[in-house]
Amino acid sequence: MLSHETIWNAIDTLAERHQLTPSGLARRAGLDPTAFNKSKRLGADGRLRWPSTESISKVLDATGATIDQFMGYIQQDDRQSRTDGDTLAAGSIPLLGFAQAGAGGFFDDGGFPAGQGWDVVEFPAAPSRKPGVYALEVQGDSMMPLYRDGDVLIVEPGAQVRRGDRVVLKTREGEVMAKVLLRQSARTIELMSLNPEHPNRSFDVHDVDWIARIIWASQ
Repeated sequence: MLSHETIWNAIDTLAERHQLTPSGLARRAGLDPTAFNKSKRLGADGRLRWPSTESISKVLDATGATIDQFMGYIQQDDRQSRTDGDTLAAGSIPLLGFAQAGAGGFFDDGGFPAGQGWDVVEFPAAPSRKPGVYALEVQGDSMMPLYRDGDVLIVEPGAQVRRGDRVVLKTREGEVMAKVLLRQSARTIELMSLNPEHPNRSFDVHDVDWIARIIWASQ
């Protein structure tokens, strides 16, 4: 199945087959070296970014791969994903406390987990195998009554964010929060607080580092 994840995984596989990083593959194809970086695969507003057909054509020309081979990587990844979903009992994903999440070094500029200092939590579902999925541990009572101190939130930075979703947002100043997405436009992101004692928030998109959807929470 053609999806955002399987197409990007096919590009990563093509790079690996030619002993290249995604940046090296983009450079060989005459593209911006950052074009295939994970941080470029979704926008600051959480919307998915897809590789263009022109970019795919250029990497096929640069590597000598055929479109059939490229489609084979996509189909192989899709089959593996479905198999993993059927047989997986548990998976490990990185875990970080909210108090630490605002500090530098724990995320790349796309909101994916990076660097050292992460713990590990077992997540008993197939999403634990998705690239970039991580966990944040709630600290304090600012998210009551929905989330309590010690609850674990599973976050998928590559998932599309829609109105009404529970999300985690990080500002460029390093503030990290979990709220409900009320409205999102080309200029602003409006969030509703989970705790009625805390105000709703509104941000200019240029002040947002990243926003990601909460896909699961322990209770």
